[in-house]
Amino acid sequence: MNIISFLSNLMIPLLLFLIVGYGLANKVNIFDAFVKGAADGMKVVFGVLPTLIGLLVAIGLLRQSGFLEAVSKLLKPVAETTGFPAVLLPLALIKMVSSSAATGLLTDIFKEYGTDSYTGYLAGLLMCCSETIFYTISVYFMATKDERHHAVTDGRWMLFGALLSTFAGTAASVVLAKALT
Repeated sequence: MNIISFLSNLMIPLLLFLIVGYGLANKVNIFDAFVKGAADGMKVVFGVLPTLIGLLVAIGLLRQSGFLEAVSKLLKPVAETTGFPAVLLPLALIKMVSSSAATGLLTDIFKEYGTDSYTGYLAGLLMCCSETIFYTISVYFMATKDERHHAVTDGRWMLFGALLSTFAGTAASVVLAKALT
């Protein structure tokens, strides 16, 4: 275990050393390259910031309005026939938009049901087997809209594939949680 700790402590300094060494070997002005990269990164941040703020406000409104609980009550009969507790529906929905908001819901679920319960196992697996689909897609579209040669013009298959993958991850989480408890 000490070797793993030692290697993990070395990774970032080693990576920095390799990047600087590669730049020096290729006669690149490292400082100018760093400044240009930082400037490009700030442009991306400012381009994506309105989308992020909109997503965070929408998540806060959904949580506070009771909409997620209403959806859970509506879908409870369907969800529980598949072995998916209705209490986890808000987690599954929010995880598609924001991982940090889903982590807050996960903490609430762990406090109420425990980490070793079926609901706790399933909630933990859901967090691992799903992705922040809408957040990732919106950030990707915003970051690439100015890049003509990389611009995405038709994202319907991307959304379909992401939703299908999330559904498959959710189904796998149910199967794994049943096996663990």
